[in-house]
Amino acid sequence: MGAVKTKRMPRAVREQQMLDAAVRTFGQRGYMAASMDEIAELAGVSKPLVYLYLNSKEDLFTACIRREAKALTEAVRAGVRPGLPADRQLWSGLTAFFTHTALHPDGWSVLHLQARTHGEVFAAEVAAMRAEIVAFVTQLILAAAREAHRDPDLPEREVAGLAEALVGAAESLADWANATPGVTARQSAATLMNFAWAGLGDLMAGRRWSPPEEDDSPEAGTGTAHAGRTSPVR
Repeated sequence: MGAVKTKRMPRAVREQQMLDAAVRTFGQRGYMAASMDEIAELAGVSKPLVYLYLNSKEDLFTACIRREAKALTEAVRAGVRPGLPADRQLWSGLTAFFTHTALHPDGWSVLHLQARTHGEVFAAEVAAMRAEIVAFVTQLILAAAREAHRDPDLPEREVAGLAEALVGAAESLADWANATPGVTARQSAATLMNFAWAGLGDLMAGRRWSPPEEDDSPEAGTGTAHAGRTSPVR
């Protein structure tokens, strides 16, 4: 079989073509099963050219992670519309997130599944992207607190925890949505808003759920547990 013939084109364009093929291959076949021969063939170039441009399979995978991470974070940031009420900002950000992950399922697989399970270096790349999104969501929640109270009294650690929980739920829901035929990005965003904003909305309005009080008596654990309750934020 003869060598793959390639047309002359700018290096940047050719490199993106290789990354497109690599993301598709890594996303669908997994990092370990993907081969440089397969990626080169899908990109319509020779394997030596892939190595010339991107050095190694590890470097190629890292380049894929970085490109897909940048695209996702930019999509989420661009999706949020400043000036709207806090719930509408969160809604627009979630819609942008689910739209992007639905349109780029292979890229999402690279970020959320492959990169996290094939080495610390790859996982660190994704962790950096995730930290940026969590920080962005944290600012949205803080903005909601300011909007509700003017002088927010939510502890910083609690806000960070809320952002972590929300991002984690979005990640899991994106996996489910991509694996479930017929689920749209809008439906996914509405599902998460219904799950999360009811609680966040109460919290922003000063209605906090409190856990049952601990009972240190010897009979603790043998009786009926106290129910949780909603109380004003103090």
